[in-house]
Amino acid sequence: MNISVFTENIKVALSSIRSQLLRALITALIIAIGIMALVGILTAIASVKDSITDSFSRLGANSFSIRNYEMFVQTGGERPQSYRVISFREANEFKERFTFPAKVSVSMYCTGSAIVRHRSQETNPNITVRGSDENYLTTSGYELQQGRNFSFQELQSGSNVVIIGSQLAETLFDENVDPVDNYVTIGNVRYQVIGVTKERGSTFGFTGDRDCIIPLMAARNNFSRQNVNYAINVSTNNYLDMEAAIGEAQGLFRVIRGVKPGERSNFDIARSDNIAEILIDNIRHVTWAATIIGIITLAGAAIGLMNIMLVSVTERTREVGVRKAIGAKKQTIKQQFLTEAIVICQIGGVLGIVFGVLVGNVMSLLIGTAFVVPWEWVIVGILMCTGVGLIAGYYPAAKAAGLDPIESLRYE
Repeated sequence: MNISVFTENIKVALSSIRSQLLRALITALIIAIGIMALVGILTAIASVKDSITDSFSRLGANSFSIRNYEMFVQTGGERPQSYRVISFREANEFKERFTFPAKVSVSMYCTGSAIVRHRSQETNPNITVRGSDENYLTTSGYELQQGRNFSFQELQSGSNVVIIGSQLAETLFDENVDPVDNYVTIGNVRYQVIGVTKERGSTFGFTGDRDCIIPLMAARNNFSRQNVNYAINVSTNNYLDMEAAIGEAQGLFRVIRGVKPGERSNFDIARSDNIAEILIDNIRHVTWAATIIGIITLAGAAIGLMNIMLVSVTERTREVGVRKAIGAKKQTIKQQFLTEAIVICQIGGVLGIVFGVLVGNVMSLLIGTAFVVPWEWVIVGILMCTGVGLIAGYYPAAKAAGLDPIESLRYE
């Protein structure tokens, strides 16, 4: 098909669409809904993936944690395992004996429902408090906006000092008040603020910007309870050393936990980047579901489009007869009707892509990520619309091309 014939077919298709505008637009909208469902869901998924990647990249690609549970289902379909808690002795011994060039932090979860007060200002009971050592900020991806880290004396004596998140500082203190060296009350205990962390943002509603971090000994004194579990975070100096560090950490902690040779480890080691990869991998099921929804909707649109094209062929029988009488070939007639079907699909496809991207980016606004355009799925959407146009339009186009010119001219 040369350019002039293609251009003429487009003009004929647009003219036909204008003559049956309502019918064509309804079909285009059905196609748009299918594409919007597909592109919208996949745009939202792309936003979630970006958020996950960004969140875990803050921890650094060279960090891992030792835990007493598996967070995700492992290969083979086994259920995630939970093991006995990691005791303070075990965590502290690991930190002392781990000689690999890396930073090791030991921390404990105190509560996630604390109320923090400063004078007349008070938070909701949703503040997380953690006890930690001097390396926790580094291994957990925190940076100080102002103030300082815990001193050796504060860690040893369990002083009532606290590092608070930026959002918590904004809630409790006026804009012209420096939080550092002021006092806050957590529960019934008064703490001196020595630092404020930089804003990290939130993922799925969870944020570290409202956290309170206190010395580990202070946490043990003020939030003591039975069977406290301690977390161990390790951050290597070089990403290339990760595998060696994990191997050495696993061997050492097996000895500390008393795991015999040949027995399965009663703890789990999770790399920060592996957690992100597993989360993203689990989203693939949603991607498949979105694709199936889009295909089903497009299949329905294809049936509707075929019906419209068959009606159009019947209504334009005399027109086809006139075209054939003045020399139009079967191939030309077929191309005209196929072009019309594809144009209707592309109109619906463009509308669906635009609305899909806008709807999908509502997720970006909710989780605070940048505006996302899934270009690969935009291209797939355009190709799918072209395919639907070809499939749905081929039979009506072939029927039109096969009409007898004499009978067509006599058709009323």
